[in-house]
Amino acid sequence: MIVKEVLDILEELAPLAYAEEFDNVGLLVGDENTAVSGILVTLDTLENVVEEAIYRKCNLIVSFHPIIFGGLKKLTGSTYVERVVIKAIQHNIAIYSMHTALDNSPFGVNAKICEVLGLINNRILIPQKGTIKKLTTYIPLAEADALKNKLFEAGAGSIGNYSDCSFTNDGTGSYKASDKANPAIGKIGERHYEKEAQIHMTYPKSRERQVLKALFENHSYEEVAYETFTLENTNQNIGMGMIGELEKPMEELNCLKYIKVKMNADNVRHSELRDKPVKKIAVLGGSGAFAIATAREAGADIFVTADIKYHQFYEAEGKMVLADIGHFETEQFTKNLLVDYLTKKIPNFAIRLSDSKTNPIKYL
Repeated sequence: MIVKEVLDILEELAPLAYAEEFDNVGLLVGDENTAVSGILVTLDTLENVVEEAIYRKCNLIVSFHPIIFGGLKKLTGSTYVERVVIKAIQHNIAIYSMHTALDNSPFGVNAKICEVLGLINNRILIPQKGTIKKLTTYIPLAEADALKNKLFEAGAGSIGNYSDCSFTNDGTGSYKASDKANPAIGKIGERHYEKEAQIHMTYPKSRERQVLKALFENHSYEEVAYETFTLENTNQNIGMGMIGELEKPMEELNCLKYIKVKMNADNVRHSELRDKPVKKIAVLGGSGAFAIATAREAGADIFVTADIKYHQFYEAEGKMVLADIGHFETEQFTKNLLVDYLTKKIPNFAIRLSDSKTNPIKYL
């Protein structure tokens, strides 16, 4: 396999189109056409991880966090970021980051936390806006069904648990071909009227390239008339965080202890207990303080996240318990998720789970 083929498989799990605008995801180092000798999966790409990749003969590192976040103006080896990039280039090792694309995936970071905690009835906590698009196009009536089938195959027309969704209007279109045109229907220099179908379909933003490719390749007109729009509709399947339920309610302190054990956390910082049973738990891997109000309004009894500041603990407002278990701790199972996913997709390939320690925070 080449690097691009592996990245295409990873994008099926976490399309880069769903990454946050501030983020730096995708192929950060390397050539996508390089043949892959092995894949090393890690949470962070540090120097020890690159050294591990060299030792284990892996020339593609799949990392959750991006080693390059801001712009690099020089490569002198004066910072840990520069040293990682230099070493990777010297040894022809590609580095790919998924970060918030995987955060927003319904099968990503937060789904894994829910799995570890044994939560059920899970749903997205903060649905991402601007992820649903709409296509409108026009085609001769006799060709409408064939085009719709090709668009469905490309990923258009899926809404929640339904597929092959579309709406069609019949009408009459007109056009006049110039002497430089090559019309499929009609004559040059004459206004032509054609009975047409107006087709409407929604599609995920991540499938736009495939949908438009199917449109152009399967439309008979030389000039395809089409429009695309970004809808304001909420996509309940893409977004940050999740909220789910325990199979059986637990007492608050016992629940915090349960979370600590399950998430392999050395420390749990939490807000004041309410002396109420815990049924609903919201989770958001990494720095999730921005979602405190959303979790509270969603009815969470406990919100599990990381990097909560002193004054932000007050935002629980006595309506839920905030549990800060550590940034690394909320995301540590992500690399296991990726190894399992890649192993199922390409079972006869060398996929390694990194043994390197990358958590920068230590506890007494």
